[in-house]
Amino acid sequence: MPQYEDYVNWRRTFHQYPEVSEQEVETTKRLKHILENYDIKILDLPLKTGLVAEIGSGEDFVAIRTDIDALPINEQVKHEFISTNQGVMHACGHDIHMATILAATTSLKTQEDTLHGRVRIIFQPAEELGYGASYITETQVLDGAKAILGFHNYPSLEVGEFAIKPGVLTSAVDRFEFKIYGKGAHAATPDQGKDPVIVLGQLINSIQSIVSRNLSAFDCAVVTIGEVSSGSTWNVIADEAYVQGTVRTFDENVRDQIQQRLDAISQGLAQAFDVDIDLNYERLPGAVVNDEELTDKAIEVAKKVGYKVEMLEQPLTIGEDFSGYSKYYPSVFALIGSQSEYDLHHPLYDPDERILEKAPEYFVNFVKQLLNN
Repeated sequence: MPQYEDYVNWRRTFHQYPEVSEQEVETTKRLKHILENYDIKILDLPLKTGLVAEIGSGEDFVAIRTDIDALPINEQVKHEFISTNQGVMHACGHDIHMATILAATTSLKTQEDTLHGRVRIIFQPAEELGYGASYITETQVLDGAKAILGFHNYPSLEVGEFAIKPGVLTSAVDRFEFKIYGKGAHAATPDQGKDPVIVLGQLINSIQSIVSRNLSAFDCAVVTIGEVSSGSTWNVIADEAYVQGTVRTFDENVRDQIQQRLDAISQGLAQAFDVDIDLNYERLPGAVVNDEELTDKAIEVAKKVGYKVEMLEQPLTIGEDFSGYSKYYPSVFALIGSQSEYDLHHPLYDPDERILEKAPEYFVNFVKQLLNN
């Protein structure tokens, strides 16, 4: 049976060879190799990358999920095991996640005969794109699942800390972009053009009023503009302008309302300034919603394995496509401390590998409690 040192080596190997979403070919091969070495069954599914393994037998089953993709970030951490793939880094800790779930999987394999049911282990691609979970659910491999368990390492929590809440845990994440098509002209003769920059300014102000003037004080949402561009020199009125940003919500009705307001704003400004405006609104992960009964059990298990448990008072505005499971199946998702000075998605993000000491044990105990009780 592998030990802590093996978990660390797995993590470091994955870290050295990161692959971005939908390109996790070699990562999938490495996962298969490790699983096959421990005689763990891999299900035959129509997946280009990623896989689902299975342990045990019987009708009842629970599932554990880890994500496997990396980010297009140039690593700045100084280690002997830094990324060998220039411009790609496991800056979200999915290498930690894979090592944790592999450790739990190999441990459960040694206890296979004692399990009263099956465990399906999901090694999911494309989490960073926000829709990787759908690749798994579309195969129907999770239909009938008793529970689906997941986690994310969390740098602002110390090793040994565990955070969770019932109900909504993370926000839905959407992306919007506006393309404004005006008419270019010389800067000295603005009357001969249709200045998209004027429209751009009005658009920015209007977008920023949605939360403050269209939502109830009891609703929560974030609308942020991340990119604005127009023109290329000082004395020319440009033909076009561009804006893109993100919307974070915790309620589907609020999500719908904000999308409707963005559409109404674009139509109104297009008419007022006699320009064309295209709005593209892309819905990415929905909100992760924790099953209340499973949350209580998760807390019980976390305390049993020695975690200091913190109950979150408010949901987080981060996105997580584990929502693709919690939307359809009883699910619970936790945050486990990885104690890094720099946060997720930062080129200096450097999680503490001691997270691998307890995290596998949490999943092993949780699976056994769900199947054997």
